[in-house]
Amino acid sequence: MKSRHPILGRIGIAIAVVAVMLFTLFPVYWMVSSAFDKKASSGGQSLLPKEFTLDNFAFVLTDGGFATFLRNSVIVALVTVLVSGFVCLLAAVAVARFRFKFRTAILLMILIAQMVPLEALVIPLFLQVKSLGLLNSILGLMVVYVALSLAFGIWMLRGFVQAVPVELEEAAYIDGASWWRMFRSVLLPLVMPGLVATSVFSFITAWNEFIFAMTMLGGATDQYTVSIGLKSFFGQYSNDWGSIMAASTLITLPVMIFFVIVQRRLSSGLVAGAVKG
Repeated sequence: MKSRHPILGRIGIAIAVVAVMLFTLFPVYWMVSSAFDKKASSGGQSLLPKEFTLDNFAFVLTDGGFATFLRNSVIVALVTVLVSGFVCLLAAVAVARFRFKFRTAILLMILIAQMVPLEALVIPLFLQVKSLGLLNSILGLMVVYVALSLAFGIWMLRGFVQAVPVELEEAAYIDGASWWRMFRSVLLPLVMPGLVATSVFSFITAWNEFIFAMTMLGGATDQYTVSIGLKSFFGQYSNDWGSIMAASTLITLPVMIFFVIVQRRLSSGLVAGAVKG
């Protein structure tokens, strides 16, 4: 009897895992299946596509305007990732390696900024963007997203920088390397996993965020990102489920592609850090 308990336990765990995966992945499958189903537009979608078609995607990219929405979101997300990553990395090195006045106060301000709910920052950031004359433009939205990413990025990268032994940097200096050479050849490869993690956060924030995008862009439909573009599209074609699911699939694909790319970079960064260490 005792020998059966481990087997029953593993079977129970396997069933629970399968149930959770089905519960989690079934909505995604239904979305993709409906996107390729011609009958879904008339409310006749089923578990398997009855009639395979790409017309839903063609309609979404042309008449639905999602080609513009996707372009805007790609620009906003890439700029947010690159600018926030660069600023966060330099700021993290500064607070982790250098001693200067108000350093503790700056760290406390960064920590407090993470505790403030994002909804509480909508009006202050709206007024700041308005004073800069950047309302109804993706440039103003990029400024907001970079600002939202800084607190988390600096705090997280600070831990990665502190985890790098100072002796490695001192050894580079002894070998005649300048600070920038040491930073590029020693420090950067070791903190790359943390930089990738903050990039994931920045990308997801810029791609999926809705409240700030709706507030900053207003009625400038040509500047819409995919999140508010999907809302406006759903309002016009609330009964066309095939097109709505096609639009949702188009929004999801770039996130999945970015995550796959980042996952590879994260693994290579971990390996590079182990070699350098």
